[in-house]
Amino acid sequence: MAVIALTSASGAPGVTTSALAIALAWPRPTLLLEADPTGGSAILAGWFQGTASHDRGLINLAMAHRHGDLVDALRDVTIRIPDSTVDLVAGIRSHAQAATVTPIWASLATALKAMERIGTDVIVDAGRLGMVGAPMPLLRQADVVLLTTRSTMPAVSGARSWAKTLHEDFTNLGAAENLGLLVVGQGNRYSAREIGGVLKLPVVSSLAWDPVSAEVFHLGQTPRKGFHDSSLTRSVRAAVSTIQAMVATNRSRLAHGNLVNAQEGI
Repeated sequence: MAVIALTSASGAPGVTTSALAIALAWPRPTLLLEADPTGGSAILAGWFQGTASHDRGLINLAMAHRHGDLVDALRDVTIRIPDSTVDLVAGIRSHAQAATVTPIWASLATALKAMERIGTDVIVDAGRLGMVGAPMPLLRQADVVLLTTRSTMPAVSGARSWAKTLHEDFTNLGAAENLGLLVVGQGNRYSAREIGGVLKLPVVSSLAWDPVSAEVFHLGQTPRKGFHDSSLTRSVRAAVSTIQAMVATNRSRLAHGNLVNAQEGI
């Protein structure tokens, strides 16, 4: 019953791999949206190993938006990930298309929120912040936004300015509680607590540093023996539970605030 967005500030901390892993572990039907303005579908190239044609996706939604058919088009552009309840909306084919999709983000955010009524949650791979065509309107309307970073000094240093910018932006929106960190490989250099202290954002969850298991999601590799009980898989399941709890807590807080405001208005 939520829209969850993952994004990064610099480097390649594993946003797409994390988003895909979380979507596949999510307990409800899920729409996985590649909203990275860089172009090229990492999931079609990786998980699908290039076997699925990139003949529909986000660019089709941009075309449909021009004709007022965005909601209907959402049903037609998805690709089902086999043996799952995850539908993928592939990203743009090239960075040159980023400007074309920029006008759809606000309308798409509204359409995605409405998907709750049909029992579908949404995971958004928002790519790197600051790029031309970055889906900021989507982030601002998401239930949870996870700034994803590795636990190395260069990664944390690169995330610092964007962590501050996002915090200020979401605070002004009255949605600071929707923002947090997803740390990939916490303890690989610095602990989640140390990273949260430096970036001044709460660490919502951490994913284990497990490159071999990550290749299942990143490259479509056949899972090795023990994959389903690997450190990465276990940490993904824990992340799903934590994110769900964050959504529930934020919505309870919002409902309480609305009730108080209504009572004060009487």
